[in-house]
This record gives sequence, C-alpha cells and structure tokens, in this order.
Amino acid sequence: MSREKLANIIFPEITETIADLEAKYPHRHLPKGAEVTRFAPSPTGFLHTGSLFAALVSKTIAHQSGGVFFVRLEDTDTKREIEGAGETLLNEMRLFNVFPDEGYFGFKEEGKYGPYKQSERASIYKTVIKQMIKDGLAYPCFCTTDDLTLLRATQEANKVVSGYYGPYATCSTLSPEEAIAKIKAGIPYVLRFRSSGNHDNRITFNDQVKGTIEIAENDQHIVILKSDGLPTYHFAHVCDDHFMRTTIVSRGEEWISSVPLHLEMFEALKFDIPCYAHLPVINKLDDGNKRKLSKRRDPEAAVTYFLEAGYPVKAILTYLMSIANSNFEEWWAENREAPLSDFVFSYNKMSVDGALFDIEKVNFFAREYIASLTAKEVVDEYLEYATYNKNAKLIKRIKDNYALFLKIMNIEREGEKPRKDYSHYAMVYPSIKFFFNDEFTLMHDDFDLGEFNEALSKDTLIALMESFKTELIYNEGNSVWFDSLKKIAEKHGFALNNKQYRTNPELYKGNVADVAEVLRLTIVLSKKSLNLYEVLTILGVKEIEKRLSYMQNKLK
Repeated sequence: MSREKLANIIFPEITETIADLEAKYPHRHLPKGAEVTRFAPSPTGFLHTGSLFAALVSKTIAHQSGGVFFVRLEDTDTKREIEGAGETLLNEMRLFNVFPDEGYFGFKEEGKYGPYKQSERASIYKTVIKQMIKDGLAYPCFCTTDDLTLLRATQEANKVVSGYYGPYATCSTLSPEEAIAKIKAGIPYVLRFRSSGNHDNRITFNDQVKGTIEIAENDQHIVILKSDGLPTYHFAHVCDDHFMRTTIVSRGEEWISSVPLHLEMFEALKFDIPCYAHLPVINKLDDGNKRKLSKRRDPEAAVTYFLEAGYPVKAILTYLMSIANSNFEEWWAENREAPLSDFVFSYNKMSVDGALFDIEKVNFFAREYIASLTAKEVVDEYLEYATYNKNAKLIKRIKDNYALFLKIMNIEREGEKPRKDYSHYAMVYPSIKFFFNDEFTLMHDDFDLGEFNEALSKDTLIALMESFKTELIYNEGNSVWFDSLKKIAEKHGFALNNKQYRTNPELYKGNVADVAEVLRLTIVLSKKSLNLYEVLTILGVKEIEKRLSYMQNKLK
C-alpha cells in the first residue's frame, strides 16, 4: 500500500495502466515471419552514412519479410537537439529511397502506434514507471551530483566497479515513507530502475549478426526518468519497442554492452523480448590504421556529401548493400538491371569485423550505373542534381539547352562499350562547358598557347587550322572524317601513324595523333575530351570554323 501511495504522489495525473496500453497498442496483424523494424535517429545533426546504412538494413529486412519499417524520433536529449534536424533527416531518407512505412515523417506522423516522437510519449513512460514503483521495480533517488561524484571517487579508491548498484545504491533502501517525506520536503529526485542482477554473473544472448554473445549481467540501478520528466534512452527503448511491437532491433554494435540492462528490464516488465542485430561500424583507413568513419574528420560521413556531389542514389545504395552482405556483389554482377529489393539480404552474411569505406568502390558502382542510363535519364538526373544544389544558372542552362544536353550525354553511350567517365554529376559541366559560347570565350581568353606541342611552329599550327576549315569532312561518318584528318596530316608533313614516325622521326613534324591534338586543343581547349568526331558533329561547321579563326588570331 505504501508503494502505491508513493506512485500516486509522484504521478497523480496518471490514471491509465499498462493493461490499457497493451489494449491501445495491440500486436500487429502481419503474416507469419513478418518483421517489424525501426530506425530511431536523434535530431542532433545530419544523417550519417552509417545511419543510412542501418536504416537500409532495417527497411530491407522488414520489406523482404512482408513486415513494417517505421521511424521513431528519439528527441529526449534537449541539450544536443538541433532545430529542424528531424525534418532534415527524414527528407534525406526520402531522397535516398529509404523512407519508412509509418512513424515520424518529419512534416507529419502516420501510423497507429504513435506518437512517434519520444518527447510526446511522456504519458506512456509515466504509466509504465508508475506500475514499476508499485511493483518495487523503480524508486526515487535523491542523490545530488556531489553525492555521485564522491561515490565514484570512493569506488575508484577501493578499486571496485563504479556505478550505482548493490550496496552503493543508497536510495534503493529508502522506505516508501522516507521517500514520500523527501518528496514533500521538495528535495529534487530522479527515478531509477531497481536491478536484481550481479555483475559477477554471466548471461548469454543470441545476436542476429554476431551469434551467441556472453557478457556480464547488469546490476546498475540506472536512471529511467530524469528530473526534467524525460526518459533515458535505455528505458525509452524498452517501452517504445514493446508498444510499437518491434521484432528486430537493428542498431550499432556500440550498444552491445547495454543488452544485459535491456534484457533485465524487458523481463522485469514481462514484455516480449525482441531480437537484436548489432551492426558493424563503417571504418576508414587512416595512415594504415582502422578508425570509425567520423562526422568531424570525413566529409563522406554525411550523406549530404554524396547528394551535393551528385552521386546517383542507386549507386550509393548499391555500395552500401555490397558492404552489408558478402554475397551481394556476386548477385549484382548477374542482376545489374534488377531492383536491389530482389536481393535476399541476410544478417548472417554481414561482416562481424566491420567494413572499410572505399570511395573508389563507390565511384565504380556510380560509373557503372550512369553508363547504364539513356541520355535522357542522365540529363534528367543531372537536372535533379542541379535542383538539389539550388544552382539556378545550371538549371536554366539545362532547361534552355535540353536538346543539346541530350546530344552531349549521348556521346559514346549507345555502343557496346559506353563511356564510364562520370562517377558523379559534379564532374559533368567542367568537362562539357566548352560547348557553350559564353564559357568558351572565357576559356579561350585564359588559354595558354604553351599547351600546343612546342615542336610545332606557329606557322605550322595556323596552316593546319586553315586546312581544318576547308578539308575536314564532318557529315559522312567517323571513318571518313578520320581519313580526311590523315590527308591533312600527310599534306603538312606528319606521319600517318606512330610506328611510321618512330621509324624515321627526322622525316616528319610528328604523327597524325599530334594533328588531332591540335584540332582538339583549338576546339575544346583541352587535351582530353569526349569523342572528338561526335563533339565536332554537335558543334557544327560554322562554330568549328569560328573557333579555328579565334585560335589563328591568338597565334598571330
């Protein structure tokens, strides 16, 4: 009776019971074997690449089993919360096609198991804790910060395990009457879970990724409700995943040490225990040493890095699946056109030691993906990239020159070996801006004539350009065009191939490749470009002649 009085004094406004909550949030009506998974971010910053990885795994497991994937916002750490971060996280999940079926959507909530923001679930937590106080599973703790600091110092001096447990959990021995007297006296308090464990004991549990794990039993009397009325992560996890009917909790492996505490609370409350899958971290090599991908040190730790650079979403998801399951790449090699959802994901195919982030592998998947698209698909995705980055100039350029962009993006795209030079869309414009007269003029003004082969005189260069104007054949195919280029080369004293030139270099000014380079530098202002014949075809004879004259004048 005294514990009930204590519970009523602490939570006089709470009239619901755990039984009421069980009725309000019943077991989900799903097919046998269907999994309910969740992603539970905190609104403390950007979406981490590792978090996107975890969300992708959870969504994949739910969908391939016919289950549900939901998002819960864990916003109880008010000191670290960044305004608007929750909405940003969900928007980034939407952009990466890893959006939940229900839960917190950023701008709204959908589902019958909400609220999906922890800050709005206070009555649920208080209902459970009220019953825990009645059952002797929770109690108020009046220890001050100074008390806890002294306790820690004493434990360190005595070389015992630190924490609030066993004989060191001093407030756990207070009678309900003593606790009530302190509350009435206005002494601040938190609420703690009363553990019956012993850290000298060992427990085992099965992890979906790492298999059987043996670990010390929990004995810590952890805080479950802070003085500000908000729950701690540990308690909120137990309540939320029970009443939201989560069947598999996927989270980072740094939470393994907390499993004994969570299992003890689930058992004490007689709640169904979900399965756990502790995912390996994504590491990075730094001077030969492995370290965790870091928000502070690695730009690629934020998913915005890939969005801003214009990496295709599917390529990033493909890469993440390749580090998620060891057999994915073999499947992908045989099913490149298939949706990723066709791949059967399995926890037991995950690396126990974690994966190394490999930007070159990301680039590989991205190049392969972009190469598989039609020109229209590339241009449309390029426009999406410009829109995401709010690049008004580029958006206008694409829309005003859509047909031209289609031609440019179709260069070397439809053959047996399509171009694979782009891994992300930020690479595109610098390589094609010479097509546009305003850009070409600026580039031409800055062009260094020293780019031309120093062995060729200005007179030779000017003469070659004059022949390009009148003797190149553009509209009868690549082979005819190249034959006309060879004739020009031969006319001006260049060998028709490199072998011929290397046999008697004293007889020639260079070889046909040198002549092609002169043409490329004149028209494109770079020694590297897309297929030169196709570039010339797109530019047209008038524009080619104009550019040849520009360069002749610059040389004079």
